[in-house]
Amino acid sequence: MGYKAYDEYAEQYDSWFLQNENVLLTELALVAKCLRGAGRVLSIGCGSGLFEQLLERNYGIVVKDGVEPSVSMAEIARRRGMNVTIATAEELDMPGEGEFDTLLFNGCPCYINDLHKAFCNTRRYLRPGGRVVVIDVPKECSYAMLYNLAMTLGTWSHPLLEGIKPPMPYPIEFVAMANWRTTAEKVELLKAAGYGSFTFSQTLTAVPLHSNDSVEEPLDGCDKGSYVAVCAELQ
Repeated sequence: MGYKAYDEYAEQYDSWFLQNENVLLTELALVAKCLRGAGRVLSIGCGSGLFEQLLERNYGIVVKDGVEPSVSMAEIARRRGMNVTIATAEELDMPGEGEFDTLLFNGCPCYINDLHKAFCNTRRYLRPGGRVVVIDVPKECSYAMLYNLAMTLGTWSHPLLEGIKPPMPYPIEFVAMANWRTTAEKVELLKAAGYGSFTFSQTLTAVPLHSNDSVEEPLDGCDKGSYVAVCAELQ
């Protein structure tokens, strides 16, 4: 998968989140919940570093180390104070093996071609007994169904989407790049990479049309949210 869209539309990525502030704060609360007591965190697919900046500002959670394949996004994250290695999760090869307490995959699994390889390759950066936090839109949720419909149609401007799409939908350039996987698929890939002791949290339980109406607090489980966290321990 190429990262051309993120290189070309890096500023648009941040702009969408800032225009959908309640969605941003709802997702941020889920990430913060999963990173309580997380120790030293390596953020895989850190993008522009927007979430990491807000985690420190709003929750006092400091995440300074990141990995990002898009040069344009990495440059923005660096301006926000992050130390970013430019690489894919599948091919990452940097110093620091066994030095991190937590690996964070926030919103990036759907943009990773070989997720099994990514999980296997990055686990070496965890200390023994370290944790992984995998957060993404699961394929079975209402958001992913809407996104897949928009991807199939190739546009948000279609009669089938009228009355159900959010007022400011996620840019079609980013939707077109994604491959959403079910929660069960991600669990199986994590198991195959040597993880166990799973826990789940979720948010964005409102339908996409109304998800920016208010800020939601995260819930346990994975049966109703459009943003789901899978947390596991390295065995």
